[in-house]
Amino acid sequence: MKKTLVAAMALLALSGCASIFNGKTQSITLNSVPPGANVSVTNRAGEKIHTGTTPVTVTLNRGAGYFKSETYVVSLAKEGFAPQEVTLTSAVSGWYIGNILFGGLIGMLAVDPVSGAMYTFPDSVTGTLVPKTGKVSQSNDSLTIVSTETLTPAQMALARPLSASSTN
Repeated sequence: MKKTLVAAMALLALSGCASIFNGKTQSITLNSVPPGANVSVTNRAGEKIHTGTTPVTVTLNRGAGYFKSETYVVSLAKEGFAPQEVTLTSAVSGWYIGNILFGGLIGMLAVDPVSGAMYTFPDSVTGTLVPKTGKVSQSNDSLTIVSTETLTPAQMALARPLSASSTN
């Protein structure tokens, strides 16, 4: 019993908390509104990691090198909609901080940073595609109505409310 306890404590001291609880990869669900968009995932080196159709779950590496998190660009495209790109960045996992509490100096300085397990991504990413609209005529005789839920923050910044007194 004593040998087992010593072996378990040695294993914990020589490993990283994040490596134990997170692992070096993470599954992430990619969604789009509307569903059925073509999706491609590219890593920081510009390599295409995955292509498919939403919704889809992909397994991505957390790290890109020693103390270097991986970053991904998720590209969404669907006919009739403007393409969209979402940058997927990581944050430091709470399990990495667990190395301080449990005395895992080797895990904190070597195991977790090398494996990338010290980083975490959101469990899912959803991109909202905006419908393409035709050209507005010079006489401004047409009006395109879209839901504010489908607009990007940049488009919302340009939006202006209509009032009854502004109509002809």
